[in-house]
Amino acid sequence: MPLARRTDLGDSAYAGLEVDVCGDLQRCLADTLAGGLDFLVAPLAHPRHRRPSAAAASRDPSAPAPAPFARSDLLLNSAQWSSQVVGKTSPWIDADSPSAPYRADSEAALRQELGWAAHLSLHAVLLPPPRLGAANYARIVCQFLGALSHTALWVRVPLVDPASLASAVDACTRRRIHDPFEAWAFLRAACEGHPQLGVCLHVGASLPSDGELARWIGEPVRAIVVAEDAFTTNKRGFPVLPKRHQEFLTSMLRRNVQVPTPAEAAAQAAASTGSRDGWHSTRRRWEYLVYLFRKIPDATEQELVEAGYRDYLQAPLQPLMDNLESATYETFEKDASKYTCYEEAVLACLRDRVTDADAAAGKETVLMVVGAGRGPLVRASLRASERCGRKLRVYAVEKNPNAVITLQSLVAAEGWTNVSVMSSDMRAADPPEKADVLVSELLGSFGDNELSPECLDGAQRFLKDDGVSIPQAYTSYLAPVTCAKLWNDAKAYGDLAHMETPYVVKLHRCSLIADPAEVFTFEHPNHADVVDNSRYAKLRWRREPRSHAATMHGFAGYFDAKLYEGPAGNVHCSIYPPTHTMGPTGEPMFSWFPIYFPLRYPVHVPAGCDVEAHMWRCIGPSKVWYEWSVTAPDVGPIHNVNGRSYWVGL
Repeated sequence: MPLARRTDLGDSAYAGLEVDVCGDLQRCLADTLAGGLDFLVAPLAHPRHRRPSAAAASRDPSAPAPAPFARSDLLLNSAQWSSQVVGKTSPWIDADSPSAPYRADSEAALRQELGWAAHLSLHAVLLPPPRLGAANYARIVCQFLGALSHTALWVRVPLVDPASLASAVDACTRRRIHDPFEAWAFLRAACEGHPQLGVCLHVGASLPSDGELARWIGEPVRAIVVAEDAFTTNKRGFPVLPKRHQEFLTSMLRRNVQVPTPAEAAAQAAASTGSRDGWHSTRRRWEYLVYLFRKIPDATEQELVEAGYRDYLQAPLQPLMDNLESATYETFEKDASKYTCYEEAVLACLRDRVTDADAAAGKETVLMVVGAGRGPLVRASLRASERCGRKLRVYAVEKNPNAVITLQSLVAAEGWTNVSVMSSDMRAADPPEKADVLVSELLGSFGDNELSPECLDGAQRFLKDDGVSIPQAYTSYLAPVTCAKLWNDAKAYGDLAHMETPYVVKLHRCSLIADPAEVFTFEHPNHADVVDNSRYAKLRWRREPRSHAATMHGFAGYFDAKLYEGPAGNVHCSIYPPTHTMGPTGEPMFSWFPIYFPLRYPVHVPAGCDVEAHMWRCIGPSKVWYEWSVTAPDVGPIHNVNGRSYWVGL
């Protein structure tokens, strides 16, 4: 059963029991399930099994065959093996040992145990911690990843290296020798980020810095083992976790990790004999984890709606080239916080442009909503007009003939005598008069990726010389990001095009390597002598010398829009994290998710190293596209050259 019977956090977290000794597998599994846990983590090889050396076997070929190294697969049925048991390899295995005989024996044992796990169709196998540069271990794991169909491999990685806290750096690889993340990153890179390769984090008494913890959010963490020494005892004698442990574990529980609980010595003895005694302390630690899971605040209605979009790759909309569907309009119209921002911007603009005396004299302001859709901006503008007592004459310009029907129906149903609907592309529209105010919501996740610059430049010809555009300006931002799931999902398509396509994504299992940097800015109306919306930016993210190593899978993009700034008020609309627009109830605006620019190859960012990238916005006769590349810490290919994989049609 789920850890605490919750379904509002996506896939429910599950809990298991990890044992080192299990004399009676059937009884141990039955007791584990009866105790309320969901699966058992048990050794693949029988604990008393000792592999004969190859030399000994070759000396006496007539000697009887050794006893089986593992229990019979008949002890459990296939459903139990595949859903209730996670195997773990023998702890003595060291496939990169300096001793050639030991290395050969370890390699043979690891292959044998992984082969047995594949035979049983286990849900997962827990592998020992890797060492930095363990190429032979990585080779064996990579070989099996190519052959496994259902079994995942979880690599146990301690959050802190128990051997040393030194920060010595390998002169050849530039990796910190005693950073467990570096060892994991080496293994993952050698296996090309295979989607069935995941991490089982081992949380002990001490934790690294917050920055080092945050980088694991973007990694494929499948499970977390909270060791016995991580717990303290409260005044009532119950096991509890320190505050930082609680915060980190809660953040990972939100991301659907499994939670195997290691059995203490008494429980290990019970497992080996089939007795149910000795489980008391282990049970109490598990109950505390359940308590933490239940303490996570219930998901809001907005979070429940967004849950299906978390870490889900979506191609950006192209409203200029395509006609949006009714359901798409409906989704965006639910974001009340966005239209509240626009209402406040129009309100401030009207107050600045029309004095109280002119308003009393009946002066009208001509306002054009370009890209009116089904009318939410028209409604917001009319509400602003009513609030400040300034009269409006509104033109709703929309190219989608289906949305025009809705607009015309609204005018009739609402009795809007001051609203005229124009069925036309804003770049070709011919209104009967010029506008005082031009209102649009053509912003995409990157600010300009839905061609707001081109559209508003084309529409500004019918804006008065002193006219105002809402928005007045917008700026895009970019940050290097760790997001193994997104990268694997794009790679799974198996072609170049999907690795060179920007995606709109509700980021969830992602971690920023550095703060977002400013990329492009556009202002409206555009008074430049020569209008040129192509752009180029060289970006450098400077990281502290003490910053941690990380893996970069691409870039996360955001925007901040200045809707209106004037004496009557300053109104912004933003998905840029430091200024993210919040609704009246404190929930973030959800009309735009961030945009993700993938890299064809993940880039290892050593501790203390800066990141440098280049971004181009290119314009052709019929399309607009982005190109991007990384030049530090390593040089990578230029993505989407000439818009070969992704472009936005003009």
